Amino acid sequence: MISYEILLNEVSECDIDICETSFKGGSHGFYLENTIFIDKKISSSTEKKCVLAEELGHHHTTYGNILDTDCINNIKQEKLARNWGYEKLVGVIDLINAYNHGVVGKHNLAEYLNVTESFLEEAINHYREKYGTHYQIDNYVIFFEPHFGILKNF
Repeated sequence: MISYEILLNEVSECDIDICETSFKGGSHGFYLENTIFIDKKISSSTEKKCVLAEELGHHHTTYGNILDTDCINNIKQEKLARNWGYEKLVGVIDLINAYNHGVVGKHNLAEYLNVTESFLEEAINHYREKYGTHYQIDNYVIFFEPHFGILKNF
């Protein structure tokens, strides 16, 4: 699992500045020219970590001004950055490790991974889009439909 501090170290290693500022509207984060802006009204370090992961995803995956959400290319780039964040904080191996530690239920899984429940749900939706109904790795099958779950084959 990646903590907020580990993510901050990665941001620092990428030579990215972080600025907490007030946001208007529904946005919680923004990436521009090696600076990540995070809404200072976010009080939870868990939510800050989720926002930071997505904005770091923008650093790694997007280019140019993608603010125009009517442009299909911008929508695709936004999705790339979000998906990068999902895979960073809710990796397939992290899901298996949680299963092996006896974590049951999405609420407990979100707590175990230290992500918000909505971030976890979006990550599961991402994997459903990426892999389909399930994904098999080693002796495990992760089901994304009809309900999320993990089984170990013996």
